[in-house]
Amino acid sequence: MNYVPGDLRDQLAFVGYDVVQAGLVCGSGGNLSARIPDEDACWVTASGAWLDRLSRTDFTAVRVSDGEPATVGLVPGTSGRQHLEPTSELALHLALYRAREDVQAIVHLHPQTALLLDALGEHIRIVTTDHAFYLRRVSTVPFRLPGTIELAALTAAMAADGTDCLMLSQHGCVVMAETVELAHKRARNLDEAAQLTYRALTAGRLDGLRECPEEFLDRLQAAAPVTI
Repeated sequence: MNYVPGDLRDQLAFVGYDVVQAGLVCGSGGNLSARIPDEDACWVTASGAWLDRLSRTDFTAVRVSDGEPATVGLVPGTSGRQHLEPTSELALHLALYRAREDVQAIVHLHPQTALLLDALGEHIRIVTTDHAFYLRRVSTVPFRLPGTIELAALTAAMAADGTDCLMLSQHGCVVMAETVELAHKRARNLDEAAQLTYRALTAGRLDGLRECPEEFLDRLQAAAPVTI
């Protein structure tokens, strides 16, 4: 195991640093969360937190059931004064956790290439076996105002069928997984798939771009053993 061990906040901080360095989001533009084991709560980035400068103190605990501050992580004997204002996209994270019990981590970013393809009306192609393995499929959520209950509800409804990678039209992307590490890998593979799609578009060869063979997709659908 060579991923960041231990506290989920340390893992999310690693994701934040990496995705900013990779150009998948600028500064405080995205938000991250992870469900806290054996708790009705999740860690979520605080409002305005710079994703490449995160530490444990840049996360706040929120109850999944009702969105109220959770006492997880507070110093015994203190009040909720230590509770930071959560990200403006809190409703999105909570709606996804409520809709998908299997989801333990959520990464919301603003990847430039994927957003450009969306603005051009092009969907992201699943080109390689890695893309197929990690992404399976990428769906697009029609535009709704960021931070709203409408966006959260529509995204959760579209994720309810097991879709783990969603483009939020004119806004960003959201990826979900059973672990922080897997969500991180999905975000990186989504960006790579978008970049390959865009390169084919600029080369005038998008119509001829071959997607992942159906044979491999069928094996995934049947849950046949696949080594990546």
